[in-house]
Amino acid sequence: MSFPTNLFNSHPKEDGDFFLGVTKILGFKPKTLSFYKKAFLHRSMNKKDDNGNAMNYERLEFLGDSMLGTIISKHLYKEVPEGDEGYLTKMRSKIVSREHLNELGKDLGLINFVESRIPKSHFGQNIHGNVFEALVGAIYLDRGYSYCEKFIQKRVIGPYVDIEQLEGRVISYKSLVIEWCQKQKKTFDFDVYEDTGNDPLKHFAVKLSIGGNVVSKARATSKKKAEERASKRAFFALQDKMEN
Repeated sequence: MSFPTNLFNSHPKEDGDFFLGVTKILGFKPKTLSFYKKAFLHRSMNKKDDNGNAMNYERLEFLGDSMLGTIISKHLYKEVPEGDEGYLTKMRSKIVSREHLNELGKDLGLINFVESRIPKSHFGQNIHGNVFEALVGAIYLDRGYSYCEKFIQKRVIGPYVDIEQLEGRVISYKSLVIEWCQKQKKTFDFDVYEDTGNDPLKHFAVKLSIGGNVVSKARATSKKKAEERASKRAFFALQDKMEN
């Protein structure tokens, strides 16, 4: 599978700069550069292939997500022989969590390669993790499973995967709070409403009540983020009770 060399209408110098930048991140030379250019192509560019199909990083993101999950699963299976299915699943979720992937993308400076009509300052945090997954997908298409595995070993498992640290890492404070409330037979309620502040971006505010009492408040640019932020504050406010 390959794309025409003029697919992105790039100039030779731009291709050369992109090639050098990507090679530095990968640790090896790309064979088919167009895979990698597509991994950083935002949908706002409205590009299509010869068959009229949309060209952006989203399909590569889907592929990279699958490859990342497979390789991390293989690593955990080998390294934690005593771990049961539930434990291994939880550890994998922590490694490939959106928050962790966003950190990886930021550390590698991947947003600098993104081609978009939207100013980069307007992107949300998830763009970093999205293009990281797309890059993994591009590696798989270009070089196959072995190169994909080597890249993930070098960029993810080696520097970031410490089983003992992961065991104590929280991936969802909301889940922790809900689980604790259910065990303690306490009622809980996330009262989410649109915030009418003066921010340029729409915000949502949330009040988290446990047992009929408001224990925390938070606001964010999405309902999900506001609930997670309020849950984190509730966790630390009730940490002694929850850990006991």
